[in-house]
Amino acid sequence: MSDTFKFHDLESAPEASKELLSRLFAETGRNGFYAVLAESPETLKAYTQLHNLFMNTSFTDEERTVIWQTINVEHECTFCVPAHTAMAKHMKIDDKVSNALRDETLLPTAKLEALRSFTLEVVRTRGNASKAAISDFLKSGYTLQNILEVVLGLSQKTISNYINHLAKTPMEEKYSQFSWTNLKDFNLSKSAIAPDRYHIWRFHARRTYSTVIDVWFAGGGRFHNPI
Repeated sequence: MSDTFKFHDLESAPEASKELLSRLFAETGRNGFYAVLAESPETLKAYTQLHNLFMNTSFTDEERTVIWQTINVEHECTFCVPAHTAMAKHMKIDDKVSNALRDETLLPTAKLEALRSFTLEVVRTRGNASKAAISDFLKSGYTLQNILEVVLGLSQKTISNYINHLAKTPMEEKYSQFSWTNLKDFNLSKSAIAPDRYHIWRFHARRTYSTVIDVWFAGGGRFHNPI
């Protein structure tokens, strides 16, 4: 048995996936992630249901984008970050929000930053958020309902992030203009860069290799594994 995931079309997909896959392709165009999910009709259905449920939560589109992209970046999903950047464009989310999420820089408002911080707390502690983190989140204007809805968003993104990692889903041409590179692709470590310049490097590391080299020389830094 092959250990390579198949990217299904409407002919090769399991019979139980075909109707839903056809509808998803009609809505979004052919999508490699859905093409992989079709291998398991139950997983395909679960993901789409979770997405629809999360879209009906009390969060705004901007807040949903913060949750999605925070998790995508934390999980280093090079398929999902561009896909959700395109989705944010479609939803008319301010580019300042999208760029801050992609580059891990400060969000435009304290409330959105609180949402990102709490989402990261939930992801990194596997739900064992500290009392202080929960208190700070609630003081920022969010509710106990919102805490549960963050977990719902995480449930959706865990499916997409993990499956895209497992299947090594290739970048879609329609998302290529929003391509994103995680820091580990540069084989560099925080300890290799002066602390006062690390935040600058993190921002530019999302861009191009040439920009990273510019920051390296401008900052007088020393990478353990220069590129």
